[in-house]
Amino acid sequence: MHLNAPLTPQGRFRLCQRIESGWTVAAAAESMNLSRQCAHKWWRLYRVLGPAGLLDHSSRPRHSPNRTSPKLEFRVRALRKRKKWGPVRIAAVVGLAPSTVHRILVRHGLNRLQAQDRPTGEPVRRIETDHPGQLLHIDVKKLARIPDGGGHRVLDKQTGMHNQHRSRVGYAFIHSAIDAHSRLAYSEIRSSEDARDSVDFLNNAHRFFTDHGIRLERVLTDNGPAYRSLLWAHQCRQLELRAKHTRPYHPATNGKVERFNRTLLDEWAYVRPYTSDHARAQTFPAFLDFYNHHRFHTAIKGVPASRVTNLSGQHS
Repeated sequence: MHLNAPLTPQGRFRLCQRIESGWTVAAAAESMNLSRQCAHKWWRLYRVLGPAGLLDHSSRPRHSPNRTSPKLEFRVRALRKRKKWGPVRIAAVVGLAPSTVHRILVRHGLNRLQAQDRPTGEPVRRIETDHPGQLLHIDVKKLARIPDGGGHRVLDKQTGMHNQHRSRVGYAFIHSAIDAHSRLAYSEIRSSEDARDSVDFLNNAHRFFTDHGIRLERVLTDNGPAYRSLLWAHQCRQLELRAKHTRPYHPATNGKVERFNRTLLDEWAYVRPYTSDHARAQTFPAFLDFYNHHRFHTAIKGVPASRVTNLSGQHS
């Protein structure tokens, strides 16, 4: 039913009750701002089927003789998964209209490439958790440092690249942890992604979430050397965390923190030109505070702090 429909099933039942109590169909229809024909339709269904006849039913026909054959649908799905083609290119191969191909892709959840696992083409099955702390996603993002005076985003490309090469500033490694249920984020800028730095970050992240009343149960990472190290495994046991790893070449499994990394680049690292790496790093705490307390997250239809009831400052 569309949002502006004049009658809900309950309203239809009231309409029929008025007619049943002695109102004329015309009077009952006028009282509810309906046409006489519409009131007659619901009254007829009520007399034949009772209250069940007043419920909404699908308008889909019982038989669709002109529907695309299963064999053609299979070809469309196979081309989409294997080639990642759009409806127009697929339509040219299988001999269907692009609009028909699009409807097939929508029916099977293949119409959006970002909703597919890139290696297999299968629809991504999102990991959903019941409460904060049930699963923590962790990842590292490598980010080129900015030389003093600015890089190519501040200067022209040639001067900026020369400045960066001359300064030999290297890379920063941003370690991030995202709670799968609330999307609450903890992140640090570090000088490496080795096992010691990763374990030190894990301890700090554990302390952060614990301080906010979240008991961590599992941690999910990719298959980087640090996360496969004995030091990482030992520390996870010390913190009573079940350590899990994504399947090789399946970054979508750790998609929540991968999406955070993209947000981090778009809304912090590259949101404006910086004249030094220190200037950019100084804005990092403010970005994290904004992300946790003020930035609307479409997946949870709110801000991360709204899902953590005792998070300090969540109403600021």
